[in-house]
Amino acid sequence: MYRVAIWGFGAMGSGIARNVLSKYDLQLVGVYDIREEYINRDVGELLGLGKTGIKVFDNPEKMIVETNPDLVVIATSSFISNVKDQIITVLRNNVNVITIAEEMAYPFYTDIEAANEINNVAVRHNMSVLGTGINPGFVLDTLIITLTGACLNVRKIKASRINDLSPFGPTVMQTQGVGSTPEEFEKGIRNGSIVGHIGFEQSIDMIADALEWNITHIEETREPIISSVVRETKYVRVEPGMVAGCKHIAKAYSEDKLIIELEHPQQILPELEDIETGDYINIEGNPNISLSIKPEIPGGKGTIAIATNMIPSVIEAEPGLVTMSDLPIPRALIGEFY
Repeated sequence: MYRVAIWGFGAMGSGIARNVLSKYDLQLVGVYDIREEYINRDVGELLGLGKTGIKVFDNPEKMIVETNPDLVVIATSSFISNVKDQIITVLRNNVNVITIAEEMAYPFYTDIEAANEINNVAVRHNMSVLGTGINPGFVLDTLIITLTGACLNVRKIKASRINDLSPFGPTVMQTQGVGSTPEEFEKGIRNGSIVGHIGFEQSIDMIADALEWNITHIEETREPIISSVVRETKYVRVEPGMVAGCKHIAKAYSEDKLIIELEHPQQILPELEDIETGDYINIEGNPNISLSIKPEIPGGKGTIAIATNMIPSVIEAEPGLVTMSDLPIPRALIGEFY
């Protein structure tokens, strides 16, 4: 039985907590969140499950000391700069970490200094750290790498994920520009507050390293997806003419040769404009491989599942900063079906 704590009780953190509670091999022992209305509340009651005796703490280190977890899942931010200190705090308390921060999925090129620092602390404390999620972490990297295992050779990879952002919280909505005007979207792209999909570089680097390809440069484009209808989720309302999402494309080259192309148009409630979601992977090689998953693997459920299902593998992994390509292939943890 692995003891698990959660840092961050937003849309993803609360979903992970609910999922952990359902697993036979996992035990949820505590949650930390900054919202005052959650402090000292019973986690089960907040989830609508009834009392569990597990509470929300007002201090992460207090939570760790009092609950003695084997691993903490950090579900707070997409960026290394925001989660690095959180990860190191957990590691220094001799606890393993999984984070759903997209930039942590493969940080060795985007922020080598932070990656090295996290790795060094993890090794020193004999703990392991993994950054993962549905994407990056699975669809446009781990799954692609796995499929290449059935190829005699590979020349080019093209993949796309057309998904529904609706389950995600305010942080993701902001980074995608959902709810902004077209003018605000363009301004956000320029000042860096709107970034589109976070993780293309991480996915490309993970694939390239696995195949021993040399990437010389990456080109990216981001365009607003303008809604013609009203779209509303728990976290945002989009009027006609406003931005419902972002179409983000990344192309990776080896010298002048395009070898990896990833496309990710993501938006809230795409079905309101008759847009079909799906995950598509095309590998040009010997043999050619074409995979279609329709509709797409749900982003919210997929992220919750991957973060939960990788817990045993991370606890049992070699010390240090590990990636999905380092660990055994993901598999579902069995528990109560709901």
